[in-house]
Amino acid sequence: MLDVLPAAVTRLFDSQEPQDVAVATIIATEGSVPRPAGTSMLVDAAGGIVGSLTGGCVEGAVLEACQDALATGEASVQEFGYSDEDAFSVGLMCGGRIDVLIQPFRSGCPSLRSDSGPTAVVMRLPSADDDCAPAAAVSASAVDESTGPSTDALAVSLDPLVPEAVVETAAQRVGAFIRSGRTGSIRLAPPEGGSEPIELFVETRIEPAHLLVVGANAFSLALVEAARPLGLRITVCDPRPSFADQTSFPGAEVVRAWPHRFLTEAAATGEFDTRSMICVLSHDPKVDIPTLAVALDLDVAYVGAMGSRRSDRDRRAALREAGVASPALARLHSPIGLHLETFTPAEVAVSILAEILAVRGGRRQVVPLSDEREDSPLH
Repeated sequence: MLDVLPAAVTRLFDSQEPQDVAVATIIATEGSVPRPAGTSMLVDAAGGIVGSLTGGCVEGAVLEACQDALATGEASVQEFGYSDEDAFSVGLMCGGRIDVLIQPFRSGCPSLRSDSGPTAVVMRLPSADDDCAPAAAVSASAVDESTGPSTDALAVSLDPLVPEAVVETAAQRVGAFIRSGRTGSIRLAPPEGGSEPIELFVETRIEPAHLLVVGANAFSLALVEAARPLGLRITVCDPRPSFADQTSFPGAEVVRAWPHRFLTEAAATGEFDTRSMICVLSHDPKVDIPTLAVALDLDVAYVGAMGSRRSDRDRRAALREAGVASPALARLHSPIGLHLETFTPAEVAVSILAEILAVRGGRRQVVPLSDEREDSPLH
């Protein structure tokens, strides 16, 4: 729900014409599905739609379910999947299954308002015993960077969702999800007098992965533009004042510094982690070598460098002379990108991102989808 939460808050709290909204959220998946759990689609009282669950497979049926929820005020869980008996019925033609929580929210709903920006959205699945509010946002103030979520703060936030008797237990379970950045369901034992367990769906937001682009040039700009839709934190670093211009790279932070010094200092403060990616596009040995020597010593997801095969051989020799060991050199993706017969900066950017996604997915060899096994969990 975090993907449509800003749109929901805008409509619910509009000072001129507040609107009721219904939100459909994928809470469980099985097999091949287009989008993961946590993906949401919003339908407002005026018929406006924000977001998409499957890219078209079930949107029509979800729209009807949201409109019904707006009319009745009742939440429900709907299941959509592929049917061999009726392949043209509402379902996922890719062969998977999704469970979708449909929830109506009335204008002014206080449980979705969070001035500090939520780190998680917690939703209660409807049940026969459900007499609590359908959803709540856990605010960022509930999370302390050193100690994790504050149980007291979470308890206050979860109070509308669960009976008082299980608030503390629910807060501990939800806090564990927020600390680990997980999204998924939590089942709690029925409270005294209840006949059914309480089920909560928790969607968390973690800091985006960090992409460092070294060198300010046409290839860097193309990579920034191509990477922006991926929701990454993007930094461009170049020591040259005339090139390191913030206005030239919209959507990225621009740092004017020697990249190896910036990388060393930023890594020491925790700005790079195991999800981070470093792309050295400067094509200048006096920048490349010290930067790569630092980058290959970090525990990051991807390190790549642009250049021809000849420059790659020279670069690897220089890195060995600089003391970079063979295991670290083996992690270097150079020449950067997949072999896609690319020429323009935009095409090179696509090849770089394709390689990053392949590495992140654990694939050493990339093959066309048409060559994959039929039972592979592909879209």
